Amino acid sequence: HGVIRMTNAVLPSMREHGQGRIINIGSILGLIPAPYSSHYSAVKHALEGYSESLDHEVRAFNIRVSVIEPAFVRTVFDQNGLEPDRLLKEYDQARAGFKALLADVMPKADLPEVVAAVVLKAASDVLPKRRYTAGKTARQISMLRRFAPAGVFDKNLRKELRLPV
Repeated sequence: HGVIRMTNAVLPSMREHGQGRIINIGSILGLIPAPYSSHYSAVKHALEGYSESLDHEVRAFNIRVSVIEPAFVRTVFDQNGLEPDRLLKEYDQARAGFKALLADVMPKADLPEVVAAVVLKAASDVLPKRRYTAGKTARQISMLRRFAPAGVFDKNLRKELRLPV
């Protein structure tokens, strides 16, 4: 709701001034599936769709909407996850593998400044794009998603996430 409320708050002024930029912070998980993060991935997919639709709606007013798509960013984000009320033992091994993956990637993740630089680029581009990937990992994932056959992409995703292939 926050993104929509903020957008609704600023759009009247942007239309009145005949220009504006709306930059939403999404995630590369808005483009790819995220096992064990299905709620988060669903929200980021929704943000992608909302932003793309809105961009078409407001472009006539010289307003553009862009989404920034980072992958892993070196913050405390991974420490703020909610645990379900009841953990299912059938997922113990997968949960342990995912936690180990986070422990491996977070120390090497992009710095927040990488994302900030992409936000600045989106805000200042003369011809803004609808989507901007932020960081090396996000760019690699985006390229693979676009060019690799679905089966190959899924197999590699499962391998990287330490899931049974």
